[in-house]
Amino acid sequence: GLVIDGRTLEHVLRDSLQNIFLELTEKCRAVVCCQATPLQKSVLVRLVRNKLKAMTLAVGDGANDVSMIQVADTGVGISGEEGMQAVMASDFAISQFRHLKKLLLVHGHWCYTRLTNMVLYFFYKNVAYVNLLFWYQFFCGFSGTSMTDYWILILFNLLFTSMPPIIYGVLDKDVSAEILLQLPQLYMMSQ
Repeated sequence: GLVIDGRTLEHVLRDSLQNIFLELTEKCRAVVCCQATPLQKSVLVRLVRNKLKAMTLAVGDGANDVSMIQVADTGVGISGEEGMQAVMASDFAISQFRHLKKLLLVHGHWCYTRLTNMVLYFFYKNVAYVNLLFWYQFFCGFSGTSMTDYWILILFNLLFTSMPPIIYGVLDKDVSAEILLQLPQLYMMSQ
């Protein structure tokens, strides 16, 4: 692990030392920056995101973390004693830091599987409707006439595009939360 303070970070974030610092951080399992200014936090997140081409997650609990949360790909705000500024600027809000594990491993896994299945569902829905229109064209001599009225087309898309995703999004849980917390490698498999 690497622990670096704000004064040292000020020197490291200069252009001449950025690449060396990034090489060092890639070899570490954890990097902790303490006593850093809000500007240093946001510059560090931007540096990691742009130079390493990595997906970034920023977690903060106060107003000094807002710029870091906004620069990151995903921001998590912790509501607490320092106010609600971080929560208001974040993508996700949690009440305590210990809930971050469940947010990432459980809800992240479920989100991946739901999105994957919904993309497949939309392809299936559109292929089914286009195939119906394609085969109808053989019977009408390719005249371009529509097989259905426009209100049926609107109703078809409304019913098959709104209700199943809502029901599926609320009810689908392929693996229970307890198993996902016990086996963190399932998160990688869902990606």
